[in-house]
Amino acid sequence: MDGGNQSTVSEFVLLGLCHSWTIEVLLFMMFVMLYLIIIPGNIVIVTLIITDPHLHSPMYFLLANLSFVDMWLSSITTPKMITDLLRVNKTISFGGCMSQVFFSQFIAALEMVLLVVMAYDRYVAICKPLHYSTIMSLQRCIGLVVTAWTAGFVHAMSQVVLIVKLPFCGPKEIDSFFCDRPLVIKLACVNPYNLEIFMNVNCGFVALTSFVLLLISYTHILITVCKSSRTGANKALSTCTAHITVVVLFFGPCIFLYMWLFPTVPVDKFLAILDFMITPILNPAIYTLRNKDMKLAMRRLSSQLLNQRKTF
Repeated sequence: MDGGNQSTVSEFVLLGLCHSWTIEVLLFMMFVMLYLIIIPGNIVIVTLIITDPHLHSPMYFLLANLSFVDMWLSSITTPKMITDLLRVNKTISFGGCMSQVFFSQFIAALEMVLLVVMAYDRYVAICKPLHYSTIMSLQRCIGLVVTAWTAGFVHAMSQVVLIVKLPFCGPKEIDSFFCDRPLVIKLACVNPYNLEIFMNVNCGFVALTSFVLLLISYTHILITVCKSSRTGANKALSTCTAHITVVVLFFGPCIFLYMWLFPTVPVDKFLAILDFMITPILNPAIYTLRNKDMKLAMRRLSSQLLNQRKTF
């Protein structure tokens, strides 16, 4: 069989998270509550940063982008997963499946590069404070964010273009709650070994390059922090701890999902939930609850809303 698109499969069957109706109902309620926190929480962060002049700085500009990306990251799979928990037949169209593959790869790569950009911002702020405003100008910030979006798009396209050309003519069951790229490839009616090698190298390059750059940035930051005053060191260390926590939570599951040699389905599902549900909800908490400027911005916004209500 040639590598042309001889697909006869019009839809795939998602086996979901479990097969117990009771557990599925409990998961439904839990995921609905989490999703209703993720979207408004990240919208509040983006709104605060856009409307509050005190937050018009490179760090918060990048944070607003991260919150926007986190909303997309969660929305790729969560709405479908939530509705499927109450369905007996969990199916997804071929086009819908390819869309999930594309956007999951796009947003994952985008967030990796964006986390590197945020680490670079902290590196310049802490290691080169006198040149910070010059280096992290608005034009530079926009250029770095555009680079992150472009890298994510190119990475996703390089994979999806090859996957849609595969012939899918046999089994169509995916043992997951979404169209995970490695599981979709295994359903093709050809030996996917060479393609899997290429895609693993592709994903590994993006992940490892981003991770190495993050390590370099935070190593320089920690060295500089150790040499600085106690007050400045505590503040810088607090900020970096929040960033490192997000990095570990995001990169950890990604590495195990796509680079671990001995994958297991239950563990893969749990790690995927961490990326799609837990990371987007922890990002707002980590960056806002520990951040004095964000707390003050929320108080100012609350006061403005109360004053408007009194006026009416």
